[in-house]
Amino acid sequence: MSKFTNALKLTAAAASFAILAGCASDGADKTTLEQVQSEASQANSTANKAMNTANQAQRDARAAMQMAQENRQAMDRMFERSMRK
Repeated sequence: MSKFTNALKLTAAAASFAILAGCASDGADKTTLEQVQSEASQANSTANKAMNTANQAQRDARAAMQMAQENRQAMDRMFERSMRK
């Protein structure tokens, strides 16, 4: 997941810088720059929400894996007990 997270961060940052650099080099007025900054802020917010969702999904997947492993161990113990009888 860390590769995905890093890629997401880099993409958001690169998009923000590209938009800001493009507007600055075109001599854009203050209103356009403010709009771009607002859009970049929204994009960053969306990227952060996506990262939080991905992190939660990863935590849920780890918890499910742990439960599956615990269940497997319990089943193995039950099988061993039944084989001893």
